[in-house]
Amino acid sequence: MDSTEVPTTPENNLGSLRWGQILTKVLFAGVWVFLAIQLAPHLAAIVGIETGYAATPEIEVSTLDGTVLTSADLEGKVVFVNFWATWCPPCRVEMPLLQRMALRHRDAGLVVLGLSRDLDSPDKVQAFLDERGITYPVAIVGRDAEQRFGGVRGYPTSFLLDRAGRIRHKALGPLAMLSFEPAVRRLLAEPTGGAPPQVP
Repeated sequence: MDSTEVPTTPENNLGSLRWGQILTKVLFAGVWVFLAIQLAPHLAAIVGIETGYAATPEIEVSTLDGTVLTSADLEGKVVFVNFWATWCPPCRVEMPLLQRMALRHRDAGLVVLGLSRDLDSPDKVQAFLDERGITYPVAIVGRDAEQRFGGVRGYPTSFLLDRAGRIRHKALGPLAMLSFEPAVRRLLAEPTGGAPPQVP
């Protein structure tokens, strides 16, 4: 046996096993922390805890059909703003559900607004929407639009604005169309120009 070779002993094997278990537990805990951080805004929207910061971002976009949509046009509406892209698989998953949400609450005063971060031509983005039967307004925007909403860390990211244009909820991930449903109903039930949310 080579004199530099460490002999294998039960103690060495036990030490390696313990380190393996520790690393597994650390990784497992890290995954749970990550999921908790990601899911917290969704759970908050379900139970009514606001995760927005009551800012009133200025909206002025030109939708793919050539309509200029501004904050003034959306005044008095509850607005679900969804930053997305055609190359984003989770975005594709949630879009049909957002379409159904838009139709379900349209008469009550909900507007779903898609803000695409695509670099493709408007015609390609429109073709993508047509294939999926998406009819809510969509505009192609740049980084400046994200900054008006306080920044976006990934796609899809959704914001829910009340009838006064204040951000009341924000969440990253494709669950927003489900977790935001109770929040949408609550905001639609609020009177126009209701009292601003209380900041702790």
